[in-house]
Amino acid sequence: MNRTVGNVVKGVAVGMAVGAATYALTSTKKRRAKTIKKSAGKAIKNVGNMIDSVATMMK
Repeated sequence: MNRTVGNVVKGVAVGMAVGAATYALTSTKKRRAKTIKKSAGKAIKNVGNMIDSVATMMK
């Protein structure tokens, strides 16, 4: 199970890195930036919920 959690954490880190790179490379229009921030926030929240669920299953 520790390998699974480790892989999930690695996936989250890679996802955040890709998201940050995507955000940095996008146009600077405020509307577009706001949409990307909102989407990234939702994605991070969902990943956090998934990690909580995995942690609960391991108990």
